[in-house]
Amino acid sequence: LQLWDTAGQERFSSLIPSYIKDSSVAIVVYDVTSRESFVRADKWISEIRTERPSKTLIFLVGNKVDLEDKRVVTTEEAAKKAEKENLFFVETSAKTDFQINKLFDEVVMEIVKSINNSKENEHSNNNIELDKDHGYWKCWCF
Repeated sequence: LQLWDTAGQERFSSLIPSYIKDSSVAIVVYDVTSRESFVRADKWISEIRTERPSKTLIFLVGNKVDLEDKRVVTTEEAAKKAEKENLFFVETSAKTDFQINKLFDEVVMEIVKSINNSKENEHSNNNIELDKDHGYWKCWCF
């Protein structure tokens, strides 16, 4: 598993194609206390889909849920967006470690499902090969 973290910074936007080209998963993180970061998530999702239409699993992650009194993006609103856009959705707190393990467990489970589905579609044996060229899967965090 290889992670790339751009921290959502615009200066990394020109690197998106090279980061995404071999990625299996993208984790788009927004701050639940910032409407602007939630809106900006759409741009990142669009960029990912432009580069790898239907080939990259996308997780929408609301972070900073420990700041409930400052929340401006509701769980329901984000879940609705995730459902509409066919994204996986999790809320976390990096500060308190809330659901961080759950997020990465789900990422790994979905990668394995994806591998198994592609192998079934190829009518091959039940062996799981991560990546013939690299021996790892890439995951990109925004």
